[in-house]
Amino acid sequence: MIYSVRGKLIHTESELAVVECAGVGYACKTTFYTLQKIAGEDEVTLYTHLAVRENDVDLFGFSSQEELRCFRMLITVSGVGPKAALSILSGNTPSQFALTVATGDHKALTKCKGIGAKTAQRIVLELKDKIAKENTISVRGSETIAAAPVMGGAVQEAVTALIVLGYSESEAAQALSGADPTAPVEELIKKALISLARF
Repeated sequence: MIYSVRGKLIHTESELAVVECAGVGYACKTTFYTLQKIAGEDEVTLYTHLAVRENDVDLFGFSSQEELRCFRMLITVSGVGPKAALSILSGNTPSQFALTVATGDHKALTKCKGIGAKTAQRIVLELKDKIAKENTISVRGSETIAAAPVMGGAVQEAVTALIVLGYSESEAAQALSGADPTAPVEELIKKALISLARF
């Protein structure tokens, strides 16, 4: 398994970055998000995933380990291949993707090229618990935060979403204290954001 490639960025095009390491150019399929992050850089590091199939070998590269983790989670979903995963991560940062799944907003995923309603619903259904159970979620650069505490139901999902947005676990829990657990997640998040904006 190739963990990462580091070297000179010698070529980019749509969904592709070529990194030269020790005289060998590694063609890494990638996202628009990663291409934006590495644009103008001379030397880059891409965290990679090697996909070996019967008649094909593809190397995928990402500018952060968080994006790589999101990619690997996506391709575990039934009916979601590498191309669909790249499409989703091209339209969302890792934290935006985590927020979308945590809040159950499958409609946001249908805005990505090639993602239909059924596929989007399956992604949310299969990854919601995995996102919530992640030990850490990166939200700003190298800053990491703990995942939401076990609170149950819509309130737990709302806490997770607020943490993804950059609020601390205690701030999120305080903003949602006394919240109606039967209310929709989106409504809980909106009310919590209004409460947090007052401080």
